Amino acid sequence: MRLYLKYFSMHLRAAMQYKASFFLTAAGQFIVSFSAFLAIYFLFQRFHAVEGFRFEQVLLCYAVVLTAFALSECFFRGFDTFAGIIGNGEFDRILVRPRNEIFQVIATKIEFTRIGRLLQAVAVLIYALPASGVEWNAARIFTLVLMILGGVGLFSGLFIIYAGICFFTLEGLEFMNIFTDGSKEFGSYPMAVYGKKLLRLYTYVIPLACVQYYPLLFLLGRENSPLYMLAPLAGLLFLAPALLVWRIGVRHYRSTGS
Repeated sequence: MRLYLKYFSMHLRAAMQYKASFFLTAAGQFIVSFSAFLAIYFLFQRFHAVEGFRFEQVLLCYAVVLTAFALSECFFRGFDTFAGIIGNGEFDRILVRPRNEIFQVIATKIEFTRIGRLLQAVAVLIYALPASGVEWNAARIFTLVLMILGGVGLFSGLFIIYAGICFFTLEGLEFMNIFTDGSKEFGSYPMAVYGKKLLRLYTYVIPLACVQYYPLLFLLGRENSPLYMLAPLAGLLFLAPALLVWRIGVRHYRSTGS
């Protein structure tokens, strides 16, 4: 942890060397995410409910998923840019260092500009918490925290899978954006609105519904089973197959020679 904090401090100082660029990029992240918020707002100006969910309840979904995605992008950005690490031969140096390669990839890049997206998510969450109609108690607060942690695990797992595939392709595969950025966009609404087939995909293959939809039903009092409360753990468990893909990729890695 001490070494990671040193990396954290180093990246922060580097980002602050160009303050204008940092704040403009962060503002850009805020504006891009704000467009998604406006899409939800204008939709509910036309329809008062979607699949029985009110505007404030959908905002709760949106804020949780955006918070998890922003945190994952900030701290696991090294996996999202892993194609460049392999292409320039940097991974060779990572392998000969005494530290774990996963830790080193995480420490190569910390994207502080994602604070713009995170601030918007937190602002929407602060509004949605009292307005969503949830009767908050210890169990529901725990569920909310678990939703965010599970979301971070899920998106981080997707980034790790993307990096694992790079061992075989050397270049990043754009189709993975369907599952990373696409999951963030799908997560703006409760997963049930997309139909049963997509709900199954995001339950059994990529457990976004376990992080977002099922625990939301528990928060709103529509389901009382502890399984709905603990469903976000599937997002953390998703790290297991993601790390397996990573380990397979590392075993098949061949140096670029650069």
